[in-house]
Amino acid sequence: MPTSTTCPSFAVTGASGFLGRAVLRALVERGVDVVAITRERRRLADFEGRARIVEGDVSRPESKFRDIVLGQDVLLHLAWDGLPSYQSLHHFETELPKHFHFLKELVCSGLKTIVVAGTCFEYGMQNGELSETLNCCPANPYGFAKNALRRQLEFLQTHYSFNLTWARLFYMYGEEQSAKSIYGLLSAAMRRGDSHFDMSGGEQIRDYLHVNDVAASLIQLSFLKQNLGVVNVCSGTPTSIRGLVESWLTKNEWKIELRLGRYPYPDYEPFAFWGNAQKLRSLLRT
Repeated sequence: MPTSTTCPSFAVTGASGFLGRAVLRALVERGVDVVAITRERRRLADFEGRARIVEGDVSRPESKFRDIVLGQDVLLHLAWDGLPSYQSLHHFETELPKHFHFLKELVCSGLKTIVVAGTCFEYGMQNGELSETLNCCPANPYGFAKNALRRQLEFLQTHYSFNLTWARLFYMYGEEQSAKSIYGLLSAAMRRGDSHFDMSGGEQIRDYLHVNDVAASLIQLSFLKQNLGVVNVCSGTPTSIRGLVESWLTKNEWKIELRLGRYPYPDYEPFAFWGNAQKLRSLLRT
Protein backbone atom coordinates (compact mmCIF):
# COMPACT_ATOMS: atom_id res chain seq x y z
CA MET A 1 0.00 0.00 0.00
CA PRO A 2 1.28 3.52 -0.73
CA THR A 3 2.39 5.10 2.51
CA SER A 4 2.43 8.58 3.93
CA THR A 5 3.91 10.09 7.06
CA THR A 6 0.53 10.13 8.74
CA CYS A 7 -2.39 7.76 8.41
CA PRO A 8 -5.50 9.69 7.35
CA SER A 9 -8.79 9.37 9.19
CA PHE A 10 -11.84 8.32 7.19
CA ALA A 11 -15.54 9.00 6.99
CA VAL A 12 -17.40 6.36 4.95
CA THR A 13 -20.94 6.91 3.72
CA GLY A 14 -22.99 3.89 2.70
CA ALA A 15 -20.98 1.95 5.28
CA SER A 16 -23.65 -0.71 5.81
CA GLY A 17 -23.88 -1.63 2.10
CA PHE A 18 -22.16 -4.52 0.35
CA LEU A 19 -19.06 -2.52 -0.59
CA GLY A 20 -19.24 -0.28 2.47
CA ARG A 21 -18.97 -3.21 4.86
CA ALA A 22 -15.95 -4.56 2.99
CA VAL A 23 -14.26 -1.14 3.14
CA LEU A 24 -15.10 -0.75 6.81
CA ARG A 25 -13.75 -4.21 7.63
CA ALA A 26 -10.49 -3.51 5.82
CA LEU A 27 -10.02 -0.14 7.53
CA VAL A 28 -10.68 -1.59 10.97
CA GLU A 29 -8.21 -4.40 10.32
CA ARG A 30 -5.58 -1.79 9.41
CA GLY A 31 -6.24 0.12 12.62
CA VAL A 32 -7.43 3.22 10.74
CA ASP A 33 -9.56 5.80 12.54
CA VAL A 34 -12.90 5.53 10.74
CA VAL A 35 -16.37 7.00 11.09
CA ALA A 36 -18.98 4.69 9.57
CA ILE A 37 -22.10 6.54 8.41
CA THR A 38 -25.34 4.63 8.05
CA ARG A 39 -29.04 5.37 8.28
CA GLU A 40 -29.57 2.29 10.47
CA ARG A 41 -27.03 1.71 13.22
CA ARG A 42 -28.25 -1.84 13.82
CA ARG A 43 -26.92 -2.88 10.40
CA LEU A 44 -23.39 -2.30 11.70
CA ALA A 45 -23.89 -3.89 15.10
CA ASP A 46 -20.97 -6.26 14.47
CA PHE A 47 -18.64 -3.25 14.14
CA GLU A 48 -19.62 -1.68 17.48
CA GLY A 49 -16.51 -0.92 19.49
CA ARG A 50 -14.24 -1.19 16.45
CA ALA A 51 -15.43 1.83 14.48
CA ARG A 52 -17.27 5.02 15.33
CA ILE A 53 -20.78 4.47 14.01
CA VAL A 54 -22.89 7.51 13.23
CA GLU A 55 -26.49 7.52 12.05
CA GLY A 56 -27.02 10.08 9.32
CA ASP A 57 -28.79 10.67 6.03
CA VAL A 58 -27.09 12.54 3.19
CA SER A 59 -30.48 13.92 2.12
CA ARG A 60 -30.95 15.51 5.56
CA PRO A 61 -27.46 16.18 6.95
CA GLU A 62 -27.78 17.72 10.41
CA SER A 63 -25.06 20.13 11.55
CA LYS A 64 -23.61 17.60 14.02
CA PHE A 65 -23.45 15.00 11.26
CA ARG A 66 -21.64 17.44 8.94
CA ASP A 67 -19.18 18.40 11.64
CA ILE A 68 -18.27 14.76 12.22
CA VAL A 69 -17.51 14.25 8.52
CA LEU A 70 -15.52 17.49 8.37
CA GLY A 71 -13.42 16.24 11.28
CA GLN A 72 -11.96 13.46 9.08
CA ASP A 73 -9.18 13.71 6.50
CA VAL A 74 -10.95 11.76 3.73
CA LEU A 75 -14.57 11.19 2.78
CA LEU A 76 -15.10 7.89 0.97
CA HIS A 77 -18.55 8.42 -0.51
CA LEU A 78 -20.23 5.11 -1.34
CA ALA A 79 -23.86 5.94 -0.54
CA TRP A 80 -26.42 5.70 -3.36
CA ASP A 81 -30.02 4.45 -3.28
CA GLY A 82 -32.21 2.78 -5.88
CA LEU A 83 -30.02 -0.09 -7.06
CA PRO A 84 -30.17 -2.40 -8.94
CA SER A 85 -32.97 -0.57 -10.76
CA TYR A 86 -30.60 1.03 -13.27
CA GLN A 87 -33.42 2.30 -15.48
CA SER A 88 -35.27 4.18 -12.74
CA LEU A 89 -35.63 7.96 -13.16
CA HIS A 90 -35.09 8.14 -9.40
CA HIS A 91 -31.34 8.26 -10.02
CA PHE A 92 -31.32 11.70 -11.62
CA GLU A 93 -34.54 13.02 -10.10
CA THR A 94 -33.60 12.29 -6.47
CA GLU A 95 -30.12 10.82 -6.03
CA LEU A 96 -28.18 13.26 -8.22
CA PRO A 97 -29.32 16.53 -6.57
CA LYS A 98 -29.14 15.21 -3.00
CA HIS A 99 -25.61 13.86 -3.37
CA PHE A 100 -24.32 16.98 -5.09
CA HIS A 101 -25.74 19.29 -2.43
CA PHE A 102 -24.35 17.07 0.33
CA LEU A 103 -20.85 17.00 -1.16
CA LYS A 104 -20.93 20.68 -2.12
CA GLU A 105 -21.81 21.71 1.42
CA LEU A 106 -18.90 19.71 2.80
CA VAL A 107 -16.46 21.14 0.24
CA CYS A 108 -17.66 24.68 0.94
CA SER A 109 -17.11 24.01 4.65
CA GLY A 110 -13.50 22.98 4.09
CA LEU A 111 -13.37 19.25 3.27
CA LYS A 112 -10.23 18.69 1.20
CA THR A 113 -10.31 15.11 -0.06
CA ILE A 114 -13.24 13.15 -1.50
CA VAL A 115 -13.22 9.71 -3.10
CA VAL A 116 -16.54 8.94 -4.80
CA ALA A 117 -17.81 5.63 -6.20
CA GLY A 118 -18.68 5.95 -9.88
CA THR A 119 -19.80 3.23 -12.28
CA CYS A 120 -18.70 1.61 -15.54
CA PHE A 121 -22.22 2.39 -16.79
CA GLU A 122 -20.96 5.94 -17.37
CA TYR A 123 -19.28 4.60 -20.52
CA GLY A 124 -22.64 3.62 -21.98
CA MET A 125 -22.97 1.08 -24.78
CA GLN A 126 -19.30 1.03 -25.77
CA ASN A 127 -17.80 -2.41 -26.35
CA GLY A 128 -14.24 -3.55 -25.78
CA GLU A 129 -11.59 -2.21 -23.40
CA LEU A 130 -12.71 0.97 -21.67
CA SER A 131 -10.12 3.51 -20.56
CA GLU A 132 -10.59 6.67 -18.51
CA THR A 133 -9.82 8.82 -21.58
CA LEU A 134 -12.94 7.68 -23.46
CA ASN A 135 -15.88 10.03 -23.75
CA CYS A 136 -18.80 9.02 -21.56
CA CYS A 137 -22.20 8.49 -23.15
CA PRO A 138 -24.33 6.77 -20.48
CA ALA A 139 -27.33 4.83 -21.74
CA ASN A 140 -29.33 4.39 -18.54
CA PRO A 141 -30.47 6.79 -15.78
CA TYR A 142 -28.05 5.37 -13.20
CA GLY A 143 -25.01 5.89 -15.40
CA PHE A 144 -26.29 9.31 -16.46
CA ALA A 145 -26.76 10.46 -12.86
CA LYS A 146 -23.34 9.25 -11.75
CA ASN A 147 -21.63 10.88 -14.73
CA ALA A 148 -23.52 14.12 -14.11
CA LEU A 149 -22.43 14.12 -10.46
CA ARG A 150 -18.82 13.73 -11.54
CA ARG A 151 -19.11 16.68 -13.93
CA GLN A 152 -20.77 18.81 -11.26
CA LEU A 153 -17.94 18.09 -8.83
CA GLU A 154 -15.36 18.92 -11.51
CA PHE A 155 -17.08 22.27 -12.09
CA LEU A 156 -17.11 22.80 -8.32
CA GLN A 157 -13.33 22.43 -8.36
CA THR A 158 -13.11 25.61 -10.46
CA HIS A 159 -14.47 27.49 -7.42
CA TYR A 160 -13.10 25.49 -4.48
CA SER A 161 -9.82 23.70 -3.96
CA PHE A 162 -10.28 20.04 -3.06
CA ASN A 163 -8.97 16.65 -4.13
CA LEU A 164 -11.37 14.47 -6.10
CA THR A 165 -10.86 10.85 -7.00
CA TRP A 166 -13.68 9.36 -9.06
CA ALA A 167 -13.40 5.59 -8.60
CA ARG A 168 -15.22 4.12 -11.59
CA LEU A 169 -16.30 0.68 -10.36
CA PHE A 170 -16.89 -2.30 -12.60
CA TYR A 171 -18.44 -5.58 -11.37
CA MET A 172 -18.08 -6.94 -7.85
CA TYR A 173 -18.95 -10.22 -6.19
CA GLY A 174 -18.61 -11.66 -2.72
CA GLU A 175 -20.21 -13.58 0.10
CA GLU A 176 -22.37 -10.73 1.45
CA GLN A 177 -23.71 -9.63 -1.93
CA SER A 178 -27.40 -9.04 -2.51
CA ALA A 179 -29.58 -12.14 -2.74
CA LYS A 180 -30.69 -10.85 -6.17
CA SER A 181 -27.16 -10.91 -7.61
CA ILE A 182 -25.99 -13.91 -9.60
CA TYR A 183 -23.60 -14.88 -6.79
CA GLY A 184 -26.40 -14.57 -4.24
CA LEU A 185 -28.82 -16.56 -6.37
CA LEU A 186 -26.27 -19.31 -7.00
CA SER A 187 -25.36 -19.49 -3.31
CA ALA A 188 -29.04 -19.76 -2.38
CA ALA A 189 -29.54 -22.54 -4.94
CA MET A 190 -26.65 -24.48 -3.39
CA ARG A 191 -28.03 -24.03 0.12
CA ARG A 192 -31.40 -25.36 -1.03
CA GLY A 193 -29.77 -28.33 -2.70
CA ASP A 194 -31.14 -27.47 -6.15
CA SER A 195 -30.16 -29.81 -8.99
CA HIS A 196 -29.81 -27.00 -11.55
CA PHE A 197 -29.23 -23.26 -11.87
CA ASP A 198 -30.88 -21.21 -14.64
CA MET A 199 -28.93 -18.33 -16.18
CA SER A 200 -28.38 -16.51 -19.46
CA GLY A 201 -26.17 -17.92 -22.20
CA GLY A 202 -23.25 -16.68 -20.12
CA GLU A 203 -21.11 -15.56 -23.04
CA GLN A 204 -21.26 -11.83 -22.27
CA ILE A 205 -17.86 -10.43 -21.28
CA ARG A 206 -17.41 -8.35 -18.13
CA ASP A 207 -14.72 -7.21 -15.69
CA TYR A 208 -14.96 -8.68 -12.20
CA LEU A 209 -13.22 -8.14 -8.88
CA HIS A 210 -13.94 -9.63 -5.48
CA VAL A 211 -15.43 -6.96 -3.24
CA ASN A 212 -12.43 -7.21 -0.89
CA ASP A 213 -10.09 -6.32 -3.76
CA VAL A 214 -12.30 -3.35 -4.68
CA ALA A 215 -12.26 -2.21 -1.05
CA ALA A 216 -8.47 -2.50 -0.89
CA SER A 217 -8.05 -0.41 -4.05
CA LEU A 218 -10.40 2.31 -2.78
CA ILE A 219 -8.52 2.53 0.49
CA GLN A 220 -5.13 2.73 -1.23
CA LEU A 221 -6.38 5.47 -3.56
CA SER A 222 -7.78 7.34 -0.55
CA PHE A 223 -4.48 7.11 1.31
CA LEU A 224 -2.82 9.07 -1.50
CA LYS A 225 -4.99 12.14 -0.71
CA GLN A 226 -4.45 13.47 -4.23
CA ASN A 227 -6.55 14.90 -7.04
CA LEU A 228 -6.53 11.75 -9.18
CA GLY A 229 -9.61 12.33 -11.33
CA VAL A 230 -11.23 9.26 -12.88
CA VAL A 231 -9.68 5.89 -12.04
CA ASN A 232 -11.08 2.59 -13.29
CA VAL A 233 -11.29 0.18 -10.36
CA CYS A 234 -11.22 -3.08 -12.25
CA SER A 235 -9.21 -6.21 -12.98
CA GLY A 236 -8.39 -5.32 -16.57
CA THR A 237 -9.19 -8.92 -17.49
CA PRO A 238 -12.15 -9.77 -19.78
CA THR A 239 -14.10 -12.69 -18.32
CA SER A 240 -17.31 -14.35 -19.46
CA ILE A 241 -20.11 -14.68 -16.91
CA ARG A 242 -20.19 -18.40 -17.61
CA GLY A 243 -16.47 -18.63 -16.89
CA LEU A 244 -16.89 -16.69 -13.67
CA VAL A 245 -19.75 -18.90 -12.46
CA GLU A 246 -17.78 -22.02 -13.31
CA SER A 247 -14.83 -20.67 -11.31
CA TRP A 248 -17.13 -20.27 -8.29
CA LEU A 249 -18.29 -23.87 -8.67
CA THR A 250 -14.70 -25.08 -8.77
CA LYS A 251 -13.48 -22.93 -5.88
CA ASN A 252 -16.36 -23.88 -3.59
CA GLU A 253 -16.59 -27.49 -4.83
CA TRP A 254 -20.24 -26.93 -5.68
CA LYS A 255 -22.00 -29.50 -7.83
CA ILE A 256 -24.93 -28.17 -9.83
CA GLU A 257 -26.06 -28.21 -13.47
CA LEU A 258 -25.86 -24.85 -15.22
CA ARG A 259 -28.87 -24.45 -17.52
CA LEU A 260 -27.68 -21.85 -20.01
CA GLY A 261 -29.87 -19.67 -22.20
CA ARG A 262 -32.82 -19.61 -19.81
CA TYR A 263 -32.76 -15.81 -19.53
CA PRO A 264 -32.20 -13.14 -22.21
CA TYR A 265 -29.12 -10.96 -22.21
CA PRO A 266 -29.72 -7.53 -20.60
CA ASP A 267 -30.35 -4.69 -23.02
CA TYR A 268 -29.03 -1.87 -20.81
CA GLU A 269 -25.31 -2.72 -21.20
CA PRO A 270 -23.00 -3.75 -24.06
CA PHE A 271 -22.31 -7.42 -24.74
CA ALA A 272 -18.56 -7.35 -24.21
CA PHE A 273 -16.63 -4.76 -22.20
CA TRP A 274 -13.94 -4.57 -19.56
CA GLY A 275 -11.80 -1.93 -17.93
CA ASN A 276 -8.30 -0.71 -18.67
CA ALA A 277 -6.50 -1.02 -15.31
CA GLN A 278 -3.24 0.68 -16.31
CA LYS A 279 -3.86 3.90 -14.36
CA LEU A 280 -4.94 2.00 -11.24
CA ARG A 281 -1.88 -0.23 -11.33
CA SER A 282 0.41 2.73 -11.89
CA LEU A 283 -1.03 4.63 -8.93
CA LEU A 284 -0.89 1.61 -6.65
CA ARG A 285 2.40 0.35 -8.12
CA THR A 286 1.05 -3.16 -8.57
